[in-house]
Amino acid sequence: MTTRTAAERRQRAKVEYDAFVAACPTRELLATISDKWVTLVLTALADGPKRHGELRVRIAGVSQKMLTQTLRSLERGGLVDRAVTPEVPVRVDYSLTPLGRSLLPVVAAVKTWAEENMDIVRAAQRRYDSRTPGLSATTPRV
Repeated sequence: MTTRTAAERRQRAKVEYDAFVAACPTRELLATISDKWVTLVLTALADGPKRHGELRVRIAGVSQKMLTQTLRSLERGGLVDRAVTPEVPVRVDYSLTPLGRSLLPVVAAVKTWAEENMDIVRAAQRRYDSRTPGLSATTPRV
């Protein structure tokens, strides 16, 4: 086996896309698709195109700014399509691209898993918190 320098490993990772290598561009993509708003937007678009306002109603708690940023990020990454219909007022619809549809089963499964296992996770959190007094106040909640 050939020994490679760190620079050679970084260069090779750019070609092979190894997310365990710090310089690999897939890390940016993983950061994007692991965002909670991304998961919710993609699954909200699963049954067809939606307008910005429809998405805000469907995804409780998302701010207009955060939803806009998320949609732009997804459009930039080729996961969501933005269609503008020139009417008065202008109509803008968002829909999944074929690439976005290919990601949908993965994010939908994560969403479903979270919904189905939340009671178990909360119980584990309570057990952990009871064993480590004082730490639970600073521990991030799942």
